[in-house]
Amino acid sequence: MRPGIHIVDDDPDIRDGLAWLFDSRGYEPTTWDGGQVFLDAVRQRPLPWGQAVVLLDVRMAPISGLVTFEQLKALACPWPVLFLTGNGDVSMAVAAVKSGAWDFLEKPFHDNELVDRVAQALAAASAQTSDDTEAQRLRQALASLSPREREVLDELIRGHYNKNIADHLGITPRTVEFHRAHIFEKMGVNSAIELAHKLGRLQPLG
Repeated sequence: MRPGIHIVDDDPDIRDGLAWLFDSRGYEPTTWDGGQVFLDAVRQRPLPWGQAVVLLDVRMAPISGLVTFEQLKALACPWPVLFLTGNGDVSMAVAAVKSGAWDFLEKPFHDNELVDRVAQALAAASAQTSDDTEAQRLRQALASLSPREREVLDELIRGHYNKNIADHLGITPRTVEFHRAHIFEKMGVNSAIELAHKLGRLQPLG
């Protein structure tokens, strides 16, 4: 499935030119003549979101690109937003990047540069999605641990050896080994160090 490009600009020449560019580079462009119609379509869109990038003109009427962006964020839309700006709009675009937009480009821009930025945005969004999926899997695995397995896990990530864990918990080293194997299997890891690294990304460990 080709990655989607949502082109939101009230200038039909720019919309058509960008649609042609991205179609020729293997993307699936969709054009919108304003922020409101784009937002209405996003609100009605079924999940999952899928892969896409939004190219958003800063100056549009009746609602600006910045307002469109803020409303898109309020919908928890994960698509990276790349602003297209004219002269005098750079300060607004910088403010948008600080509030979560992916990037901005000043018009006129080079086609290759724009396509490269979009590819980078898609790659970053894909990596974030993978991270989110892995974090969800780890949380579900944590929740599946028995109370005793959770106690053993807490000892393992502190770097304690089986014998020390057995002494602390009042169980045999063989029982610790049994729980340890179950924990590694459920969490999808091969070592206590790997386990600690993965759990370190899930702070706080509720």
